Amino acid sequence: MPDLPTPQNAAEAALLSECWDAVLSYADLCTSGSAAATQLATEAFTHGIDELRAATAASKSTGTGRRVLRLPRIPLLLASVRTVAAAWETNGLGHRLDPDLRLWLHSDKAARYVGPPLHRPLALRGLRDMQEPDAVLLWLAEVESLPLSAVARRLGLDPAAASSELAQVRALFRDRCHRNHIDTPMDAYCRSYARLLDAVTRSPTAETPEDLSRHLARCVECAEAAACLRLHGGGLPAALSSGVIGWGGLAYLERRRRAAEAGMIGGRTDAAVDTGLNEGKPVRPRIGRTGILVTAVLVSALALTVSLMPFGGSKGADASAAQSESTDGQSVADPGPSFPSGSGSGAGSETGTGTTGSPAVADSTSRPAGNSDQEAQGESSSPAKKQGGAKGSTKSAPPDCRVKYEIVSEWPDGFQASVTVTSTKALATWSLGWTFKDGQRVGQMWDGTFIQDDSHVTATAADYNKTVAANGTVTFGFIGSWTGSNSAARDFTLNTASCATAG
Repeated sequence: MPDLPTPQNAAEAALLSECWDAVLSYADLCTSGSAAATQLATEAFTHGIDELRAATAASKSTGTGRRVLRLPRIPLLLASVRTVAAAWETNGLGHRLDPDLRLWLHSDKAARYVGPPLHRPLALRGLRDMQEPDAVLLWLAEVESLPLSAVARRLGLDPAAASSELAQVRALFRDRCHRNHIDTPMDAYCRSYARLLDAVTRSPTAETPEDLSRHLARCVECAEAAACLRLHGGGLPAALSSGVIGWGGLAYLERRRRAAEAGMIGGRTDAAVDTGLNEGKPVRPRIGRTGILVTAVLVSALALTVSLMPFGGSKGADASAAQSESTDGQSVADPGPSFPSGSGSGAGSETGTGTTGSPAVADSTSRPAGNSDQEAQGESSSPAKKQGGAKGSTKSAPPDCRVKYEIVSEWPDGFQASVTVTSTKALATWSLGWTFKDGQRVGQMWDGTFIQDDSHVTATAADYNKTVAANGTVTFGFIGSWTGSNSAARDFTLNTASCATAG
């Protein structure tokens, strides 16, 4: 495995510190394992550094003072990941790459990034045409999801003026994209919509005419232009990440957003930043984020346990009387803290042993608080007091997991979803299954792998998030496609056991 290049000056050392986590994050999306991700990130970083050095030398040698057009540092290095991945595929190392990426590398979509400049994605051309400080501000704020105050510190801007500065840079990016869109070779039909597209995307309240909407649904290039030109509605980050990075752009965007929310890329540039540069620990940034989330969940579970102690954890006179009056001398079990909605005095005892030897179940939700201890112990065998009222039935145990399925964003024929799983039991690994009602298809997943059989999907843990602590939470996301309708997934199972669905 090649070593990282030795920084030649303070600027390259800062580049390594600030950008390594981003490069490794994207390399992890592109590969099939942690070792391959580290090697791909290392080779991409070396390739990117060499490209930056060559561009700097060429700029000095010309002596004209003209700026060399190039991407900002982070997107340039991410493009290097794509370039090195293509070289792996060509040189027989494609088995180390994600299978979907391998298909993409052989498609016309990948060819656009190395083809004629006027046919390359509009966002890529627009960002390259901007002055580097402006392009860096736009990328850090929109794609890396850094707080604006952190971006201002990193770039030496006045924090009070950073918001207005960003608004100006967004408008400048739109202007560059508009010029490039006009210069793009296009047929007469697309050309007839160019002026209308510009007018519609300038106003946040303008409605898209029906004929233009139909055209955007069929023309990829014009749809890309619409995403870059429309500064309202929050679509700029997706337009930038998809247009500049290409494959995996939306997944990378979601990863960076989540990392920023967890405080892992909060814009600090001191030595405390977890850059993942520690030798022999290539996946440390991801483990660190998981540890933070698990710790937060454990603290929440502890607080919930304390708050529920008066509902069954006390050893007062009522509990003592219930124990002394039970026919078999068995004490009532303390209720578990994970599902407080069904707890009450004696709610933790699901089955009791009656005098006839048949199991009896107490219905804690239908009794008043002052009921007798015999009722709390579950002595009665009356069907009216059993769960659901079915004769001979027993109260079903609450599920061991809860799933929150959330559609983060949606667009014509596509969507991005986030899935959060909470397990009451500790897991050594996990596999989550669900069913789509409307025939949706998963196209790309991060923080997990997947297989889909017709409408049923099974997501499996990645190497770095297999273990889940008791009452712990794990989250993954995916990009999917849909037609007609896009209702929420259903029938979730965790390691084949049914899960409840959280609102």
